[in-house]
Amino acid sequence: MLKKLIAAFFILFAFTSISFAGSAVNFKPGKWEITSEMQMAGGMKMPPNTITQCMTKDDIVPQNAQPGQECVITETKTVGNTVTWTMSCKGQQGDMKGVGKITYDGDTFEGEMVMIMPMANMKITSKMSGHRIGDCQ
Repeated sequence: MLKKLIAAFFILFAFTSISFAGSAVNFKPGKWEITSEMQMAGGMKMPPNTITQCMTKDDIVPQNAQPGQECVITETKTVGNTVTWTMSCKGQQGDMKGVGKITYDGDTFEGEMVMIMPMANMKITSKMSGHRIGDCQ
């Protein structure tokens, strides 16, 4: 069950879509490599996971392509090069709530996302970093 919850969280994080049309964030569109490292309350860590994603000015974090999960961004805020958001999700593993924060610097970013899974009494923190690796094809 724990492995399924962890997998669900990563998929949720890795493919959550947030739109920032008209944003002035210092962000370069293109193909990005994104690495996340998850840690559960109590110190259990998962190995880092890396994905690649084509990102645009309208979608500056990866998009949701996972069936069976319904996530809604409930609030977004951009201040300078930092984007924050809150979201709630419904999925096979139960409801989840999360907050995230990413700071961009042209062709790199650093950030963190925290998801709470009340049904499993679990908190998962994901540290993330990304860098642009080229143009989208």
